[in-house]
Amino acid sequence: MKFNVPIYLTLFRLILIPFFVLSFYITGEWSAFFTALIFLIAAFTDILDGYLARRLNQTTRFGAFLDPVADKIMVTIALILITEHYDTWWITIPAIIMISREIIISALREWMAEIGKRKNVAVSGIGKIKTITQMTALTWLLWRPCELVINAGLIALYIAAILTLWSMIEYLWIARCDLLEDIK
Repeated sequence: MKFNVPIYLTLFRLILIPFFVLSFYITGEWSAFFTALIFLIAAFTDILDGYLARRLNQTTRFGAFLDPVADKIMVTIALILITEHYDTWWITIPAIIMISREIIISALREWMAEIGKRKNVAVSGIGKIKTITQMTALTWLLWRPCELVINAGLIALYIAAILTLWSMIEYLWIARCDLLEDIK
């Protein structure tokens, strides 16, 4: 297999993870800014690698596997870090919802692939909006330069949590007949 630009971008996103975590824990005036900047760069590469893979006709099985893995690892770590930083239930609950949804939908997609219906649970429009809202919320909550940005991040986090539940219900509804086939 030959690596291409989209795969290199995805690998770059994975390489950013230790630096992302390290910048979060380094104490200093610029720590939060660099943490948010690294996360924003990772989010941008997530958008860019998918766009380039389709635009340049460079989609690969490896890329299709690696891209969502890199995305889910980065987002899950960000959710854990903001949960730790803010140490409050109103951050923890949306983080739990988002992490749980990712596990449920990943399992659903794997199972649907086993029965030959993976395309039925492909990424939806709501899923894409959820991702953008989630990335925005996490960037603002990691950066936290002032109360206005933190409050905007909280609002975006709750919108992302609602979209997370909505998209999960949408995927489960699409797969309901296959999921419940044995129960009838």
